[in-house]
Amino acid sequence: MTGFDWGLVVAYLVVSLSIAGWYARRASKNTTEFFASGRSMPWWLAGTSMVATTFAADTPLAVTELVAQNGISGNWLWWNLALGGILTVFFFARLWRRSGVLTDVEFVEMRYNGPAAASLRGIKAVYFGLFMNAIIIGWVVLAMETVLSVLFPGMTLFGRETFGLLGLQLGAPMAAVGLLMLLVAVYSLMAGLIGIAVTDVFQFCIAMVGSIALAFFALDLPEIGGLSGLVDKLPTETFQFFPTVGREAAEGVGMLVISAPAFAAFFGLQWYSSWYPGSEPGGGGYVAQRMLASRSEKDSVLATLWFTVAHYCVRPWPWIIVALVALVLYPDLEVSREGYVLVMRETLPPGILGLLFAAFLAAFMSTISTQLNWGASYLVNDGYRRFVARDRDERHYVFISRLITFGLAVFGFFVATQLNSVSGAWGLILSASAGLGVVLILRWYWWRINAWSELTATLVPLGLVALQLVGINVPFLTAEFPINLFGIVAITTVAWLIVTFLTRPTDPDKLDTFYKKIRPGGLGWRRVARCHPTVHPDSGLGRLALRWVYGCVLVYAALFGMGWLRCGKPLAGIVALVVAGGLLVFLIRDLDDKAPVTEVD
Repeated sequence: MTGFDWGLVVAYLVVSLSIAGWYARRASKNTTEFFASGRSMPWWLAGTSMVATTFAADTPLAVTELVAQNGISGNWLWWNLALGGILTVFFFARLWRRSGVLTDVEFVEMRYNGPAAASLRGIKAVYFGLFMNAIIIGWVVLAMETVLSVLFPGMTLFGRETFGLLGLQLGAPMAAVGLLMLLVAVYSLMAGLIGIAVTDVFQFCIAMVGSIALAFFALDLPEIGGLSGLVDKLPTETFQFFPTVGREAAEGVGMLVISAPAFAAFFGLQWYSSWYPGSEPGGGGYVAQRMLASRSEKDSVLATLWFTVAHYCVRPWPWIIVALVALVLYPDLEVSREGYVLVMRETLPPGILGLLFAAFLAAFMSTISTQLNWGASYLVNDGYRRFVARDRDERHYVFISRLITFGLAVFGFFVATQLNSVSGAWGLILSASAGLGVVLILRWYWWRINAWSELTATLVPLGLVALQLVGINVPFLTAEFPINLFGIVAITTVAWLIVTFLTRPTDPDKLDTFYKKIRPGGLGWRRVARCHPTVHPDSGLGRLALRWVYGCVLVYAALFGMGWLRCGKPLAGIVALVVAGGLLVFLIRDLDDKAPVTEVD
């Protein structure tokens, strides 16, 4: 890193803080501004903010590890989640914006009533807003520590290699990440969601330019010799786009080889049954936060569509190319995820190296800022405001929001210092929520789902995984992830169905209010719809299902089209991209279809 490189980094930080300062006054107005941008975000801002949030410091490192272990096809471990993303676009984006809630946890008491609904809202606020949020922040912090450790071997901070803090002994890289966390906390508590979103766009542009530049310079290395040289230097199986199902893995095969049950778990179960940050069934989390902040229902749909296309089709290929280069340059690397940073450190010229370092900072800061704002929205709106102080003015709640934002940053950093590794964490999260996703989907389309249904579906899989972690064997749950999903989903589903029919339905008045506001379509609300003949529900669920199919084809055609262009198959790539472009035009034009107007009875 030269002086010019550090100048780029400082310039990036100054611009990010300046944006936060610019929006600080607007964010101070009320909690709707602080957590939902006054519901005025255009689709491109909301969608790009979603993409930036899911581009964390750990993302290119994780992709590098997947490619090192299983070739390009290893990415199917997360590519399968596009099916749920497109489901959110067409079935749930309009409904979320129509609900008008401030957080997706607040939706609980819009949909259900009684003590069970209040308990569910409080549990979800603390579980997701504090504990799950801290774990996510923790693994992003660990990834950034890895980046600093590899990029700056023997790093010191203020001339020291270690720091003692609150009884913890921290190395210089972790201490540096701690300072970054404080910086992110400051601009997050200043800017609110609108400032974070605008900063996200700036940070996403920096991160993508840096990623593309790294791929370009990596391919230009004499040891690689461009795309054709890269293809020649690695086994053919490494470039296979699809996993092989049902065949035993051969040593060094360089492709994802999974059993038929594992394939069925990933593609027939996981994407709609489990909760995962950014890929929640039916939307949720910070994706729902952006949909709720959109200025209209159409903006909500377009934002989610842009997010899904960019997330799965635009971002991955520069990372994958660098991961393949790392396989050639460092075939014996012990920790494969470090290959990405090694390529960055050893191939980039001055100036570009600073840009890439700023790109990693941008990826880290955009994710952390959203996690802080999102977690604080739960703890303030669905915890403090709902159960502790219900009748205070908006300035008070904004002040508390800023205090909690800062507190979350400190707590998340502390959790990071207690984590040894993030390996397997994503599988643990998917297992601990297996079966919940079905309820999160059905609560929009079946009146009989009640608060006890969702509470059961939230706690049962969590309890089953906890039993496994303490060494208690549960029948049907001895298999490892993802095979264990079959048992957890089956037990959870039976449990919440039994609880649903043994408990009283949601109060009719609450169902009537929800139906008139949301206007859900389908047979699941026919019983309620009979009482409100003047309310026109959304119709054409079969048509939406067809749009979902088109959307899935669009995403995978664009994904593979861009990959084939980069892997020496230009004709297949062009055909796939033409198909994707045609479907994109069709689906966007289809959004002009007018939504029915509600006649309140």
